[in-house]
Amino acid sequence: MCRVTAPNEVSPVPPADLPGTLGALRASGHRYRTVKQEIRGNLLARMRSGEDRFPGIVGYADTVLPEVERALLAGHDMVLLGERGQGKTRLIRSLGALLDEWTPVIPGSVLNEHPLHPLTPASRALVEERGDDLPIGWLHRSMRYGEKLATPDTSVGDLIGDVDPIRLAQGRTLGDPETIHFGLVPRTNRGIFAVNELPDLAERIQVALLNVLEERDIQVRGYQLRLPLDLLLVASANPEDYTNRGRIITPLKDRFGAEIRTHYPLELELELALIRQEAELVAAVPEHVLEVLARFARAVRESPSVDPRSGVSARFAIAAAETVAAAALRRAGLLAAGSAVGEVLTGGPATTEGVNRGPFLSREAAVARVGDAVSVTSTLRGKVEFESGEEGREIEVLAHLLRTATAETFRARLAGLDLSGFTALVAEGGVIETGELVSSAELLRQVGTVPGLAKVLDRLGLGDAPSPEEAAAGIEFVLEGLHLTRRLGKDVTDSGRTVYGGRD
Repeated sequence: MCRVTAPNEVSPVPPADLPGTLGALRASGHRYRTVKQEIRGNLLARMRSGEDRFPGIVGYADTVLPEVERALLAGHDMVLLGERGQGKTRLIRSLGALLDEWTPVIPGSVLNEHPLHPLTPASRALVEERGDDLPIGWLHRSMRYGEKLATPDTSVGDLIGDVDPIRLAQGRTLGDPETIHFGLVPRTNRGIFAVNELPDLAERIQVALLNVLEERDIQVRGYQLRLPLDLLLVASANPEDYTNRGRIITPLKDRFGAEIRTHYPLELELELALIRQEAELVAAVPEHVLEVLARFARAVRESPSVDPRSGVSARFAIAAAETVAAAALRRAGLLAAGSAVGEVLTGGPATTEGVNRGPFLSREAAVARVGDAVSVTSTLRGKVEFESGEEGREIEVLAHLLRTATAETFRARLAGLDLSGFTALVAEGGVIETGELVSSAELLRQVGTVPGLAKVLDRLGLGDAPSPEEAAAGIEFVLEGLHLTRRLGKDVTDSGRTVYGGRD
């Protein structure tokens, strides 16, 4: 098969009760269905049962997925058009779940031929010779998906196939299918084949796909093989390239039955849901920090300083969340040898309203703060394509957008709360120091008892009894929000610490 199997991946084992011969298959009442008929039937069954048709696909329920379902029900090959990082490949791969879990095949057939519908002369002769005693195999749906990323070095032989000189030397003729070393497309017969970034294929390679899409046969070096392929062909492309002025030939566009536009998450909640689903976090990241990152990603996409044609991938926000979590883990590791939190929490003035006084911890737990997001502007700038006039200002632009996202989250989360207790901390020349390597214990000791902190932590979703690290994350968010709304001053020392104090 053309599907790449990971070294530790084991091909599924067919259940023992499946028919083992062609006669038993006929007796079981099995009927041959094309790939598109399989998908149509299984999709309708999921619709009727209320089962999730496309697990793991976020943000497309009311826009893209209805169009995909209509295309599948119509039996159309389709192309998904969208900027990078919009989940096109994930959506395409999810289509494999709509195939029958197991399908019968003639053992040894490169084209996965169905025992009731053989294609090649050799398979037809084998079925006639063995009859009902013909042994059959079973192919799992996970092995019926093929995929190729279009690259400049892709050849017709890779996708369609080429003449095998060794087989010719053995005496076979050029018109015999047995002389062909089949490429990825025919090897996915009775399955789903995907071409990612279709316009990147050279024009002569695009021409080779014309017969596959319409006539469902293949041509190799001018020899036409009447092999009616049975597959669903799905492609992805960037809208800018998928035009008559781009890198796609018009006849190939005409062969696809459906062109479906994808998009980035339309709502903030969908962006957050995508981050929660995809990010592999090595530390706890509070909801308000995730919201800052989600708003940040959306602000970058909408910024006039960013090239809209390339888009800002959903991987940007996911990588940002993972980077922030890593920063929290780094702080916890570097502060592991510090003083025990328990000593701080029992030190009288260091007590803080609403903070959990449960079992004292001897080490800093890894909990992200809004200040950890600063590192994102430098580490992820390579994921964004800026307009030519912004050269040299990339970090400055991203830093401004991050501050904007933080201020918006601050207003959305804490609007209407009395935060005078925090401004009173520095009303008479006092300061509060925080920063990348300031422990939660140290920050809580500086703050002491703050009126209204419990309500703040509740608004931020940190619970009735937050840990010291969660409380520190909430406090730092309030301080940064007050600074961004011009109610607190802020300075950064040479040692990298952030100092809040006075009025901005």
